[in-house]
Amino acid sequence: MSVAGTNAAPEGRDTPGTPVPPHGEAGLCMDPDQLPDGLVVADERGRVVRFNAAAARITSVSAADVLGLPLEKALPLEDLEGRRWWQLTDPYGGLAIRVRQPERNLLLPGGREVLVSARYVRDAPLAPVRRVVVSLRDTEARRRTERSHAELIATVAHELRSPLTSVKGFTATLLAKWERFTDDQKRLMLETVDADADRVTRLIAELLDISRIDSGRLEVRRQPVDIGAAVSRHIQAYVAAGQRADRFLLRLEQPLPALWADPDKVDQVLSNLIENAVRHGEGTVTIDVTPSASPREGEETGTSVTVSDEGPGIPEESMNRVFTRFWRGSKRGGTGLGLYIVKGIVEAHGGTITVGRAPGGGAEFRFTLPVATPAYLA
Repeated sequence: MSVAGTNAAPEGRDTPGTPVPPHGEAGLCMDPDQLPDGLVVADERGRVVRFNAAAARITSVSAADVLGLPLEKALPLEDLEGRRWWQLTDPYGGLAIRVRQPERNLLLPGGREVLVSARYVRDAPLAPVRRVVVSLRDTEARRRTERSHAELIATVAHELRSPLTSVKGFTATLLAKWERFTDDQKRLMLETVDADADRVTRLIAELLDISRIDSGRLEVRRQPVDIGAAVSRHIQAYVAAGQRADRFLLRLEQPLPALWADPDKVDQVLSNLIENAVRHGEGTVTIDVTPSASPREGEETGTSVTVSDEGPGIPEESMNRVFTRFWRGSKRGGTGLGLYIVKGIVEAHGGTITVGRAPGGGAEFRFTLPVATPAYLA
């Protein structure tokens, strides 16, 4: 789409020609000041003729101060080695076959980083450059991503250090002093090693899930799933591990639609939500399984699962961060990655998940999955 600007060059200086909208899209030309990225355009003499509002915000220089100036003065960019960028790239006198400069990290005066890309406009291949169109983007979004990655690495390193230290300590002790320990002592140490190995395995599985979710490669292998039976298995496992049976209340609303989902990933979602309610909540953990409207267009029915407790709940100001990385509802351990993974799994199924306050005052998580019946069975 052509771009028409309001920031024209001062009188007596070259101004760009009137843009012609392609394919008859008259009236759809966009004001450069409406663009989210900085836009700087220089004419065939290298003089700035466009400088939009985003460029002014990113560079902290007003358009009036730079219109008509040489491009290298309006945008005195340097690379990370301190070299003057426009002298280095020489857009007007360089290779005639060049049509662009790919995006790269450059520095403005004062050391502020910006992402810069450029396009060289020619009337014909190998013809002189008539326009240099420069795009500027703030690096704040990239810095946030880098901080997130750094936090992930720090969290993983911290979570791995404890179990690996334990495994190393117990195995070294057993190897060095095997004969000095009784069978009960050996069993206790090996059980600890086994539990810590499971902890490391779970953490690695979480990291793989995060990688697949972030890259959009999380695979869903759909099979018929009895969601009520799946919830019952989790409750029975907690009771076998020492929880009171009366702490759990399962309510199934029949009839439930036939659900096609990935059973392993549904188990992962249920495990995380019930564990959160048991660990961070109080009182009775209630799991409601009900038919509901499908979150997927074209389907009438879906299946909803609501997990709630009677604890203090989640503060209102924290609810919008519950499904982000590293969010922890309390200081009772965990990586803070579980609910982020849960949301990714639910959305990979085409479903939705929400958090709110339960009738008893605690936290309430509700996820809804489309039945996703295969076409040949519909």
